Amino acid sequence: MNLLVGDLQGCCDAFDRLLAATGFSPSRDHLVVLGDLVNRGPGSLQVLQRLHALGGAATCLLGNHDLHLLAVAQGVRPMHRTDTLSDILESAQREAWLDWVRHRPLAVVECGWLCVHAGVPPQWDTAKVLAMAGEVQALLRGPDLHGFLGAMYGNEPVRWSESLAGADRLRFAINAFTRMRFCAPDGTLDLKTKDAAGAPPGYVPWFDVPGRRTQGTPMAFGHWSTLGLVNRPDLLGLDTGCVWGGALTAVRVDGGRREVMQVPCEQAQRPG
Repeated sequence: MNLLVGDLQGCCDAFDRLLAATGFSPSRDHLVVLGDLVNRGPGSLQVLQRLHALGGAATCLLGNHDLHLLAVAQGVRPMHRTDTLSDILESAQREAWLDWVRHRPLAVVECGWLCVHAGVPPQWDTAKVLAMAGEVQALLRGPDLHGFLGAMYGNEPVRWSESLAGADRLRFAINAFTRMRFCAPDGTLDLKTKDAAGAPPGYVPWFDVPGRRTQGTPMAFGHWSTLGLVNRPDLLGLDTGCVWGGALTAVRVDGGRREVMQVPCEQAQRPG
């Protein structure tokens, strides 16, 4: 059994119930968690412990909250009032957990599905997606993590070009992989609007951009809780607002199957 799973955000009880409901067995099955493993829910450290214990049975992508954890740990960003990262940062195994997080990927292909946390620019095909993820991953795992995280934040540039270099190139890639929602037909990102019903004039959800080079490639993503479940033949959006009191969603995708499984979640935080 192969499962794609939406944003956990530190909701370990819901994750445990989802694994039980699906009959998941780490000796037989595999799951891909689509980023935002931690933060805002009450059990961020517990989630990391569960995922780590699954070993090779789990592939865990990085989302914006996971990068935020690394930035807070490095002193690059302050803790936000809604953060629930203290259990990790105060753990006796803090450095081991942070090292595990920084070695997670930003994009993978599993079971014929291209998986990312947020989205991809329309100019990138699958090979480019994986290549750009590799560039960022090399720096996340490298010796200058502090310097990299310090240059990571910001909304510019908003449009991809092969001429982008250095911090601009990597910042654009990170914003695409972990933050994007709306995109203009020319590939310009809108990184401010969160409400699925509030597309800025001239923008559409990134996956609806005409001529997107990943069109027709089965893709799965999370990140966009106000969008809810997206279940199209070649597209799965699986952030169904677990931390906000929605559901935690998994989709079985092996053997030509498409089976959606959900468990209801207690509200851990309120939007705002």
